[in-house]
Amino acid sequence: MKWLQTIQQQFSQHKYAINAKQLGDNAELAWSNLGYWDDAMSSYPDACRQLADRLAQAVHLTSNDSLLDLGCGQGASLVHWQQHYHVQHIEAVELQASCVIQIQKHLPQLAAIHQHSFLNLKQIQFKSGFDVVLCIDAAYHSNLNSFLDSVKSVLNSKGRLGFHYLMLSEQWLNLNSFQKEKYQWLLKASDVNLNHLMTESVLKQTLQTYDFAEIEIRDLSEAVLQGFANYFQQLPQHATGLDAFKIRMTAKLCRKLYVDGLVKYVQISARK
Repeated sequence: MKWLQTIQQQFSQHKYAINAKQLGDNAELAWSNLGYWDDAMSSYPDACRQLADRLAQAVHLTSNDSLLDLGCGQGASLVHWQQHYHVQHIEAVELQASCVIQIQKHLPQLAAIHQHSFLNLKQIQFKSGFDVVLCIDAAYHSNLNSFLDSVKSVLNSKGRLGFHYLMLSEQWLNLNSFQKEKYQWLLKASDVNLNHLMTESVLKQTLQTYDFAEIEIRDLSEAVLQGFANYFQQLPQHATGLDAFKIRMTAKLCRKLYVDGLVKYVQISARK
C-alpha cells in the first residue's frame, strides 16, 4: 500500500493537477481529463475533446445558452465551447489558482472565471442563472448530494446539467466487507470516497430528490477507463517524478476498475 500513501501525501501544485504535457497536450490552455477513446489512433487532446463533446451533446448545448463550466482545469474546454459551439456567455469555476491566472491571461473575453469550489456556488455572486451547467471528469471527487445542491441553486428553470460520475454495478452488492474495504483504499488514493458512490437506481432517485428530470445515465467505462489505460501503455515510459507517478497510478486504477466491472464511469445528463 506504499503507493497509496505516496500519491496522497506528495501532490505537486494541487491534488487535481495533471501534467498534460506528459500525456501529449502542449497547449497553453491544455486538456486534463481521462478522454473518450473510440479510436486507438486518437491523440490525447482529441480524446479529451470527444469526452467534452459527448457531454455537450447530451445536454443539447447551443450558442444561445448561458453556460457555467465547473472544474474547468487548465481551460481547454472553455476555448472549445467558444470555438466549436460559439457560446457567447461562458463563466467558469476552478479551484487551482495557477489555472485561473492562465485562463484570465489567455481568455480575456470570458464573461468570468471564479477561483472557488463548485460545491459552494451559492457563495458566488453570479449576475444571473445558467441554462447549462457542465462538469467534465471532476464531480466524482465530491459528495453527489453536495454537488447537486450547489448546482441546483444556479440553474435556470428548465436548465440542463451534464457531468461525469462513478457508479456501483449491481455485482457490487455481492462483495464481502474485505473486498469492499480494498476498493475503498484504491479509490481514496484518487480522492474518491467510496461511501459517496451509488448504484444506478439510487443515483436516479438522488437526482429526482433534487427535482431533476429527463435523467439519462450512460456507461462510458470501456471508452474512458480502458481507453485511457490503453493510451498510457502506448506512451514512452521514460518520464519520472511525481507527475509521471500520478499518471501511471491513474492508468493502473482505470484498468482495474474496467476489468473488475464493479465501479462504472458514467455520463449523466438531466433537466431541472
